[in-house]
Amino acid sequence: MRVFLTGATGFIGSKVLPELLAAGHQVLGMTRSDAGARALVAAGAQAHRGQLEDLDSLHSGAAQADAVIHTAFDHDFSNFVANCEKDRQAIKALGSALIGSNKPLLITSGTGMGSAGHGQPATEDVFNLDHPNPRSASEIAGADMSAAGVNVSVVRLPQVHDTVKQGLVSPLLDVARAKGFSAYIGEGHNRWPAAHVLDVARLYRLALERNEPGARYHAVAEEGITARDIATAIGAGLHMPVKSITADEAADHFGWLGMFAGMDLPASSTWTQKALDWHPVGPGLIADLERMDYSGASNM
Repeated sequence: MRVFLTGATGFIGSKVLPELLAAGHQVLGMTRSDAGARALVAAGAQAHRGQLEDLDSLHSGAAQADAVIHTAFDHDFSNFVANCEKDRQAIKALGSALIGSNKPLLITSGTGMGSAGHGQPATEDVFNLDHPNPRSASEIAGADMSAAGVNVSVVRLPQVHDTVKQGLVSPLLDVARAKGFSAYIGEGHNRWPAAHVLDVARLYRLALERNEPGARYHAVAEEGITARDIATAIGAGLHMPVKSITADEAADHFGWLGMFAGMDLPASSTWTQKALDWHPVGPGLIADLERMDYSGASNM
């Protein structure tokens, strides 16, 4: 297939790209820069100039392809609600080019959307519209496009990591550097799921090739690592104290990250692993935190 890949030079998309090419697919990768275009061509893909704010560029890229994988997202989490709305508009622009074609549109969301609450792991068969995470806008847009006749499926992401980036754990590192200690809230028993970026990239390819309209996949290797374990690994890497703070202190300490820091977000991938014959093999989150280079000013 000829696949239009948004976010093709980003953290996840840049790993999806060689996964697709190695499987024999052609890739039209979206980039906003000349450097990105050169990198895509050097990797064996074609470059499509565009960006999330340019809905016409998204529509035209999708119209040229047999399938679309949408991994691009504006990761300025200090403006998270607006960026989720931006993603909703992007998904609608991509989908509008595919209406009635049966060409697959694989979008991205978060595992929290599958949480039914009560501390139970999120599952693929649940879409919780009441979840406080504004990323629900992405799946709502996907559902709207599905109702309009687009072949939509969803990959839900946990904390995606290697030894350079670790999802929301990366800004936790910056907070620890700024505050002089690594913190968790209360007893630190709340959990975040995780998966290595190469395992996630393989899942995108498998989900595309399975081509099951309406499917939701959880790219989860570890169902839940506790906040205390994450904070302890960060503290060890930065050679600084690890402390518990109260929930009332969280907003001041973590800033915008406070809305996530205390969430308990375990997630299962039992159905996904069976449906796609996908079995994660990469290092765990704590292992990557233990192996990363902490000498830089920031890993964001």
